[in-house]
Amino acid sequence: MTVREFGRLGDDVVHEVTIRSKAGAEARVITWGAVLRDLHVPLPSGGRQRVVLGLQTIEDYVEHSPHMGAIAGRYANRIAGGRFLLDGVERQLDRNQAGRHALHGGGAAFGKRLWRLAAHDETSVTLTLVSLDGDGGYPGQLTATCVYRMVEPATLRVELTAVADAPTIVNLAQHAYWNLDGSPSVLDHELEVDASFYTPVDEDLIPTGEVSAVAGTPFDFRSRRPIRFAGRDGAPFRYDHNFVLSAPRPTRDQPLRRAARLRSPRNGLTLELHTTEPGVQVYDGHKVDVAAPGLDGARYGANAGLCLESQVWPDSPNRPHFPDPTLRPDEVYRQISEYRFA
Repeated sequence: MTVREFGRLGDDVVHEVTIRSKAGAEARVITWGAVLRDLHVPLPSGGRQRVVLGLQTIEDYVEHSPHMGAIAGRYANRIAGGRFLLDGVERQLDRNQAGRHALHGGGAAFGKRLWRLAAHDETSVTLTLVSLDGDGGYPGQLTATCVYRMVEPATLRVELTAVADAPTIVNLAQHAYWNLDGSPSVLDHELEVDASFYTPVDEDLIPTGEVSAVAGTPFDFRSRRPIRFAGRDGAPFRYDHNFVLSAPRPTRDQPLRRAARLRSPRNGLTLELHTTEPGVQVYDGHKVDVAAPGLDGARYGANAGLCLESQVWPDSPNRPHFPDPTLRPDEVYRQISEYRFA
């Protein structure tokens, strides 16, 4: 475990903590945005492979990062119109998506704020953030905790918890861009999603309220296949959609359910996502166009990484038949997601 100064934002120091497994997996986390900046895992054939996209300086993150590796919140993904009702009171949030909708917490986004380094050891780092009542329009003061933990031999476990002093909504998500072989595009990676249904969206990527079957559609990843998919007109299909996980709800005996499996056909490396959450947002990175150089000078263009965001379904506060994201003062929000490499 090492801690170093990654940069400064005014008088505030941004730290980077490196944690490791005995098997050779190594993660680097910075306190700005609780960002997973880098992750190397052992390859089946020997050696190690970088598996996430990252940037080189804190200035590049502030100016150019599309939530790269960050913890998105207070409410990850989208809320239609930036409005919702809670206990009969309408709340108006920051509308940071084209001035119409709330996305990833708006102006008070957790992924673009400095978290406090609370604890660290050889295999884990704990970060905390206090979001005041009214931040971005959200009610209640919320205290969030993020723990990154390396589990042998090559699993990154992300534990997210939160408590609030008044009723509010919360939906946190780890927003890493995964690339298992360093190729310029992940479209030839093979993806399997444990979902028989998904939530269709309108032109603004807001759920319509429907829950539709994936069978016979471009959203059918029930069997492993390349992410690349062409429509009837030959144009590439673009993914930025929530999938409804099929496995039973987690229990005390079985706390996590498998959500997705991603494989590189080039090096045989496989990532499995297991989570407590009811949905996973699959975003193929088609809008990625990062002006700053990435790790080792890499250029990150369209489809450079795939996001697999464990989450409550988007726009849940406005859809009573969607999972409820409400957090009350006597409750603890808790999410666990594991990224298991083989």
